[in-house]
Amino acid sequence: MNRHAASAPVDIDATLLRRWRLVDFDAAADKEARGAILIIAGSRELAGAALLAAVGSLRAGAGKLVVATAASVAPGLALALPEARVVALPETRAGGLTAAGLDRIEPLVEQADALLVGPGLADERATRGFVKALLARSAAVPLVLDALAIGAASSLSGFDRTALLTPHAGEMAHLTGLSKSLIVADPRRHAQRLARQLNVVVALKGACTVIAAPDGRCWRHAKAVPGLMARGADPAQAAAWAVWVHSRAAVALARRLGPLGYLARELAAEVPGLLRGLTPTRPRR
Repeated sequence: MNRHAASAPVDIDATLLRRWRLVDFDAAADKEARGAILIIAGSRELAGAALLAAVGSLRAGAGKLVVATAASVAPGLALALPEARVVALPETRAGGLTAAGLDRIEPLVEQADALLVGPGLADERATRGFVKALLARSAAVPLVLDALAIGAASSLSGFDRTALLTPHAGEMAHLTGLSKSLIVADPRRHAQRLARQLNVVVALKGACTVIAAPDGRCWRHAKAVPGLMARGADPAQAAAWAVWVHSRAAVALARRLGPLGYLARELAAEVPGLLRGLTPTRPRR
């Protein structure tokens, strides 16, 4: 395929995912074999976003997890996440992370198989500076940018690493300078354009989520989402699986509890069963 030729979107469903299988792991594999994730997330007012991202990563099968978060919330997050190491980072007065914390996490980045940055971060200006400095110093670990961290991409001409951006329409508008209404009117076009421009995979979230790769490939999921990259999935595959699993988890909860009232934190518990249904692990020998 021509690298710049945009393809028609492929629908994400169970049939597609059974053909596009995740890397299998032996049921006897230890945590070292299942990938290590570093999550940089959370702030004084949005510590829960870091917790949700962390639990989701573990439920998706990540073997080792480190969460780097604002110092003010690190103790509480450590108590809520006994399965993870939690690292406290210095904050700005507005609650953002400062570049002074990079020395502490640089060795952790080098040890990670996947890096997620953004959920629940505060102070947009500080976050942009922190992420830009992180990208300049860190190894080429596969990267997911979410929430405020996506804004750092606006000052880059492109990525020289495996990367996934996960904006919703408002974040996409902020990133591209276009209006939100234009983004919503043609999400496929704008996702594909940004993917080519920055050499990244873009998962543009919405009622119809569109995933675009820089080589022109495109997928979509029109039903009512990062541990998969640590298991060896490329960004497009990880995004496609995440979107489908997130949707099916919501369907399962709605069936049990009703269409309203289930919580975001309850979605993660549905993930292992959904993954097992499509990617059974190899039995012990």
